[in-house]
Amino acid sequence: MNHCKFAVSFLAAVLGACAQLETTEPATPTATVVHSSTLDTEPELEAPEILAPNDIWHRLGGKFTLPREIERSKVQEYIRYFSSNGDYMTRVTQRSQRYIFHITEHLERAGLPLELTLLPIIESAFDPFAHSHANASGLWQFIPVTGRSFGLQQNWWYDGRRDIEASTRAATEYFRYLSTRFDHDWLLVLAAYNAGEGRVRRAIARNRKQGLGTSFWDLQLPRETRSYVPKLLALAEVVARREHYQTPLHEVANTPYYQAVDVGSQIDLAQAAELAEIKIEELYLLNPAYNRWATDPNGQHQLLLPVTKHEKFVAGLSKLPIDQRVSWQRYNIVRGDSLSTIAQRYKISVQAIREANKLPSNTIRAGQNLLIPSASKPAAQYAYAIDQRIKSRRTPTTGKKHTYTVRPGDTLWDIARDLNVQVQQLARWNNMATNDTLRSGKQLVAYTSSNNNNSQHTSNATSRKLTYRVRGGDSLYRIARKFSLTINDILRWNKISTQRYLQPGQQLTLFVDNAYRG
Repeated sequence: MNHCKFAVSFLAAVLGACAQLETTEPATPTATVVHSSTLDTEPELEAPEILAPNDIWHRLGGKFTLPREIERSKVQEYIRYFSSNGDYMTRVTQRSQRYIFHITEHLERAGLPLELTLLPIIESAFDPFAHSHANASGLWQFIPVTGRSFGLQQNWWYDGRRDIEASTRAATEYFRYLSTRFDHDWLLVLAAYNAGEGRVRRAIARNRKQGLGTSFWDLQLPRETRSYVPKLLALAEVVARREHYQTPLHEVANTPYYQAVDVGSQIDLAQAAELAEIKIEELYLLNPAYNRWATDPNGQHQLLLPVTKHEKFVAGLSKLPIDQRVSWQRYNIVRGDSLSTIAQRYKISVQAIREANKLPSNTIRAGQNLLIPSASKPAAQYAYAIDQRIKSRRTPTTGKKHTYTVRPGDTLWDIARDLNVQVQQLARWNNMATNDTLRSGKQLVAYTSSNNNNSQHTSNATSRKLTYRVRGGDSLYRIARKFSLTINDILRWNKISTQRYLQPGQQLTLFVDNAYRG
């Protein structure tokens, strides 16, 4: 999403853009960058015991209300795309199973078009951990300032932009606001959600001044936005008429997948998973807002649990005293200690230590005892905690580690080329975006192997194969830069040479880092 640069008058704050973000996994007519931290193998879904006669897709398809304008060439293009990518549609609809019934309920209660239920397919591919280089996060891809403006708290323990319930309520509120601003013209609402309210308003004013039409189809908007709206209309068409298009969608019951429990206190997530008798990965996928190994000590204390596990969890929780829901370590302060050094030692924030010990400031004295909240299990078992997700993005399983000190004038592109690695890999290893400015003296890490696996790009855990269709104006350099590849790789994979010109419509095979959603 690009909630970019919209101004919410009643909040008196400038709400900037969320990110140019496209999340369909196979090659699409447009491709932009999003990082995703979801593990390669997700736990099995907790399916409700009794399935409703009609699944969620029948429910949605019968209640779509927006005109789909399938006569328009851009809509037809995306209809062909989605209906011909059955594997992807199966995967993304399976991933939606935990969330889509509840999103549908939120939108229906708010009286909003149910086509919006499909928007997370475009925004995040229903990956609750998806994030962009513009720091957008969650199913609905809110950036920090936008999230806070709609009540999504963000701190060391918790990020409400990834909270399934809270972020959906925020998105619903945002849609309602935009609807009033654009006289319930939902194509303009969608355009504003993607490009920003201000940009759409300026485009309307420009056309009106020139005596031109002011519908979405008449406006000069960014290319991403011109694709964004037809993409949703095409998705709605394919979902509503899946039998006609013979598009396989994963069967999702038209019943609740999860149920909320107010725990009433901070709790170790590994302990919560044991009480519910589910895998901790499943608990994180339902509660992706929790950044660490436990819930926020100051709240949120709500956990979402599979409906089949709700009673079991509540029964176990009632027998667990509050003071046993989190493990603690006692630390005796010695001369020379500071809260920051202690926090670094225990991999916790200074604020968390202060809150746990009710300290009014950062001042501490030797001989004083501190209680340090700590995880009950090894760090690796909290696979979706933010530290572990960053670590999995940054550290490959093989390869020799190199440390590089940035010099004046260096760019990631130059350093990646010199180290014979992909720029996207280099950025991921160092938790950066490819367009970040480098500071002289900063140390970067890179991993290389003697057989140059970093540039071979076979289909593996860190790369995937896609087909890219050449557009007018494309060049090998432009395509390589867009996907953080080398020209030589593209030439080798497609058995072409620089002597041959690329032709619009020509298809190229690319092996792209999994951080891309193309």
